[in-house]
Amino acid sequence: MPGAEEIKARINSIRDTKKVTDAMYMISSVKMRRARRDVESTKPYFDALNDEIAVLFRYMPETENRYFHVPSPEKGKHMRHGILLITSDKGLAGSYNQSAIALAEDYRRRHPETVFFVVGEYGRQYFISKKIPFREDFIYPAEHPSVWEAKKICLELLEYYNDGRLDEINVIYTDYRPGKPSECRISCLLPLERSRFSSEARDDKGQKYEFYPNPDAVLENVVPSYLSGYIYSLLVESYCSEQEARIDAMSSAGKNAENMLRELRIKYNRVRQAAITREITEITAGARAIAKKKSPLSRKSQKQVE
Repeated sequence: MPGAEEIKARINSIRDTKKVTDAMYMISSVKMRRARRDVESTKPYFDALNDEIAVLFRYMPETENRYFHVPSPEKGKHMRHGILLITSDKGLAGSYNQSAIALAEDYRRRHPETVFFVVGEYGRQYFISKKIPFREDFIYPAEHPSVWEAKKICLELLEYYNDGRLDEINVIYTDYRPGKPSECRISCLLPLERSRFSSEARDDKGQKYEFYPNPDAVLENVVPSYLSGYIYSLLVESYCSEQEARIDAMSSAGKNAENMLRELRIKYNRVRQAAITREITEITAGARAIAKKKSPLSRKSQKQVE
């Protein structure tokens, strides 16, 4: 059994670690609330864009707009796929990153030539360690997502799509659902489907709209803004899921630390009690020996021997 000093050192080490996990728990809670507040503040603007696109479709029974047109691959060729993968910058978040990466790996097995755009340092380091090709100059952190970063991500993805280097772009993210377990999902970013916008249109019967120069040109300018908002919402959803996963992981670590401390305290008390008992026994034995030497009966017996 380890000694008292060794057990005490372990107790102090676990206490220090628990302080770190408790601090990370509190920090993640604050970050998640802030991110949710930010996305709620921008939601009305992007909802309005969604409604405007729905109104446009009322005047466009058919459209050949490239953002909605699903290209047919040429004979003998396959569609070129792209994936926007959202991971975290750090670990210690349970299975958050592993779930997203596993979904990306599964997609890659089905489409080996997929072009990966990775958000978050954890995912980038994983792809580097596994020597999986990805856009290495596509560098965006997962920490504190902003509308500005979402716009830059959108522009880079649209550059690939508009140039014809990709026929389809999907995004792998983690859906945040308060009070429920988060779920890693894959969603099609481009091309868009009209059904996305039909149900959200406002009731504006009787009103007339004029689009200059034409509805398709207006759609061409509105869609990038809509996609930026959509990407921003997915970045925030994933960021909130990351913080929730880290909260759960730190909470579990804290409970495990408490259990370990409880067991170590019992061991420490047993070792101390054994040491104290041993010392008392030694002192008592020594006192008895001294008392025996000093007693008259003991001296008389010694003289008879002599």
